[in-house]
Amino acid sequence: MRRTGKTTSVHWLLDQVPSQNKIYLDLERLDQRAVFEESNYDLVLDYLRNRGLDTNQPMTVALDEIQYVPNLPSVVKYLHDSYSIKFLLTGSSSFYLKNYFTESLAGRKVVFEMFPLTFGEFLTFRDVPYRRRDTFSEMQFDPPEYERLKGLYEEFVTFGGLPDVVLDTRPAVRRDLLNDIFSSYINIDVRTLADFQKIGELQQLIRLLALRIGNKLEISKIASVIGLSRPTVMQYLDFLEMTYIIQRLPAFAGGDKPSALAKKLYFCDNGIASVLVNLSEGALFENAVFNQLRYYSDLHYLAKGNEYEVDFIVTKNNKSTALEVKYHPILSDDQKLKRISAKYPFAESWLIGKYPAPSFSGFVWAGLIF
Repeated sequence: MRRTGKTTSVHWLLDQVPSQNKIYLDLERLDQRAVFEESNYDLVLDYLRNRGLDTNQPMTVALDEIQYVPNLPSVVKYLHDSYSIKFLLTGSSSFYLKNYFTESLAGRKVVFEMFPLTFGEFLTFRDVPYRRRDTFSEMQFDPPEYERLKGLYEEFVTFGGLPDVVLDTRPAVRRDLLNDIFSSYINIDVRTLADFQKIGELQQLIRLLALRIGNKLEISKIASVIGLSRPTVMQYLDFLEMTYIIQRLPAFAGGDKPSALAKKLYFCDNGIASVLVNLSEGALFENAVFNQLRYYSDLHYLAKGNEYEVDFIVTKNNKSTALEVKYHPILSDDQKLKRISAKYPFAESWLIGKYPAPSFSGFVWAGLIF
């Protein structure tokens, strides 16, 4: 995703290389981009020599924002196979990787995805100590930790986990940063990576989707509202997912047949969603929990017709846990979830809450999901 810290990370990685035979290049710069757009790939080698690299020795070349050079995979493959060069590459889109980074690089690449900060990383950025919990039982409501961290968790839910936004504590500046990040996405990423004729339609779709956080995607209805064909909406949704704006959550195999159920929708960052439309606190909270849980393991939702629905099913080491998000969890909510869970071979079930009720504390507090 844009502005998650890729450039900072690639500089850090380059610093770990003990050799001085290394270089960082930014392909947003037209002069450096032009080098890698040459049809004669040996000219790239000449450029590296002119920048002081010894081409007879192992080299490390960091290339930032590779999505701006569609033919870059061919250049990288040729130089990697012909010379002793290790590449560190960053890009803002798996759309680019899918469409341009073909299997010609099979066996030569390892791909890492960078998402906005987790709540634990958020606390680290703000120099706040915390103890990581590994099981949901350890994340059960803890009054002293709740009092210590509730304000910080509220910030995380409201403004998300993009590093620049996390590091600035002024609400107005944070919103300006988020608007700037979204504008850059529309004006740079979308125009660079896609051939959509009407950018306004895509923006309208994104805002409409933000209002449907946590809901099943009804493609035909969305297409009707915006005035697009169903295939066009599907194309837009694929693009938005591969450029890290949204993520679609599939159904759990233990309920109705997953293939017959629509996927549920979430945004990859709460801050981006919150500047697009005026979201309810409940929608923002559920979206934050989704982003916290997706790091743990496989994630689905459970639905059985109109009988019941469970927000999240987390599966790890062949054991599944049912999780229901409640703004104010109470005992009757917990009892209902346990009745549903008893129909399935779930290892356990938990409510995930934001605020405690006076008479019930047997829930996972979301601020302890680091």
